[in-house]
Amino acid sequence: MIGWLRLVYVALAFLAITAVLLPPHLFALWRDQPLARRIPRLWHQLMCPVLGLKVTTRGTQHSNGPLMLISNHVSWLDIIALGSVADVAFIAKSEVKDWPVFGRLARWQRSIFVERNQRRSTGEQVSAITERLERGEIVVLFAEGTTSDGNRVLEFKSSLLGVARQAGEDAHAGVVLQPVSIAYNRIQGLPMGRRHRFLAAWPGDVELLPHLLAVLREGAIDVEICFGRPSEVFDARDRKVVSRALREEVETMLAEALRR
Repeated sequence: MIGWLRLVYVALAFLAITAVLLPPHLFALWRDQPLARRIPRLWHQLMCPVLGLKVTTRGTQHSNGPLMLISNHVSWLDIIALGSVADVAFIAKSEVKDWPVFGRLARWQRSIFVERNQRRSTGEQVSAITERLERGEIVVLFAEGTTSDGNRVLEFKSSLLGVARQAGEDAHAGVVLQPVSIAYNRIQGLPMGRRHRFLAAWPGDVELLPHLLAVLREGAIDVEICFGRPSEVFDARDRKVVSRALREEVETMLAEALRR
């Protein structure tokens, strides 16, 4: 009974918060105002306590010039957590557009949708990312290309970083790459541990709706977001070398966060 009451509470809170913030957000989008980037952050900040998500940060987000955050990816909760600490636009796979509820929210947040398996669309994707960077937006790339079990960092897709790097070079604005780790380390105030990380993690073989319902019933999940060392995107090194270096830093930050 308590679990179902919590689901009702979350659903009503979601509808109320969205109903209040959506009209000014749509107006800001229509007028292309900076407020269109700030309202999503407020929505995420309000939804975190509703979902029982406690977000803490370590390190400092780079603040000078165009920025691309290169992050690991654990769950749909990453969007809520990271969206609550920065005014960001996410790079998402094109299928997300058609997801119920999540797809609509992603479009309202002006996510950049990419076709990861179609080389012919690479130019359009680079142009879309470049435009956002030139406008001073913070763009988030989940470089693994999928979600993990939350205990490790999967190999980064160098092709995705290649698109990001090309966009940075096209922007001609000194774009910075900053590694970010997202770690789910506590539940109900207790250390989560490897065996219980599945309560927050959403790997690719798990259905979205059952996982969503399980998280909403559970609540009280702690997530730690760590910002690593920023570096210029203009780098003579091979993109695979850059990819490995970024992954190693994210992996180190994740391991440290999971031990706390």
